[in-house]
Amino acid sequence: MSKWRRYCARLTPALLTRRVPQFLTDSQPRSKAHSVPELAFEDFTPGRVFEHGPRRLPRDEMIAFAAEFDPQPMHLDDVAARDTLLGGLSASGWYLCCILMRMCVDAFVGRSASMGAPGVDEVKWLRPVRPDDELSLRATVLETRTSKSRPEMGFVRFEFELFDPQHRRVMTLTTSLMLGLRGKAAP
Repeated sequence: MSKWRRYCARLTPALLTRRVPQFLTDSQPRSKAHSVPELAFEDFTPGRVFEHGPRRLPRDEMIAFAAEFDPQPMHLDDVAARDTLLGGLSASGWYLCCILMRMCVDAFVGRSASMGAPGVDEVKWLRPVRPDDELSLRATVLETRTSKSRPEMGFVRFEFELFDPQHRRVMTLTTSLMLGLRGKAAP
């Protein structure tokens, strides 16, 4: 058995029995899988803005995420974090990406004909986010275009921004979402 297979065999039982962290089981309502989407590609015009929040980032949730996925001192321990560039305990940037995604789903993606995204163009973490901060989301449609190869969908380019309680930008993310056109089914 290869080293990789032995590692996976050892890891799998632990993953299956581990308690799912609170941030992965948020009590927010989930969209219905087979419902007709409220928003289609045509509803996303350049300049349109979606806002959502605020959402509080509990200290224990931030640390639990970091312990699992980004175990660096500035995300785990107050004392150790004081001596880092961030000057104190702060959220992992990857945690912020997850929070941004959740807020997007709650704000509009969960009600849309979303078909995913082809990737992220740019993400910037601009200032530290501290435990128990409340963040707000602003999603601005930058441009749209229909797909040349798939007539049932289009691309909507967004700038996503997260703001702290003082309304300072703490993160930006630019990406395109793929959205279904109204009344056009996939072949």
